[in-house]
This record gives sequence, structure tokens and C-alpha cells, in this order.
Amino acid sequence: MENSKSLLEMALQLKPQDRFLLIEGLIRSLDEPNKDIDEIWTKEAAKRLQAHREGRTKGIPYNKVFEE
Repeated sequence: MENSKSLLEMALQLKPQDRFLLIEGLIRSLDEPNKDIDEIWTKEAAKRLQAHREGRTKGIPYNKVFEE
């Protein structure tokens, strides 16, 4: 926790454009892809597409979805 406080104090002394680069880098580090989750969603999407192609699900027209 003390390290975080000192890092914050140092960051606040940076020029605005340098603070922006720091913030952008931190946010990107939190938003890294997770291969396990991507694989789960890929399998789920394939299952849903297969079910739709086999007529086990019913689609909703585009205009109906966006009229609500």
C-alpha cells in the first residue's frame, strides 16, 4: 500500500501527457485478453449457431430488437 501511495505521488508530478500515457498503459494491462474465456465463448457461440441452423432456436428480426 505504501508503494502505491508513493507511485501515485510520483505520477501526479508528471506532465499531463505523461500521466495520460501512464493511465493508458495501466488500463490496457487490465484489459488483456483471457484465452480461456475466449475459448469458452467461441465454443458457446458455435453451439448457439448450430442450434439456430438446426431450427432449435428462433431469431429476432433486427428492426424488432432495436425498436424496444
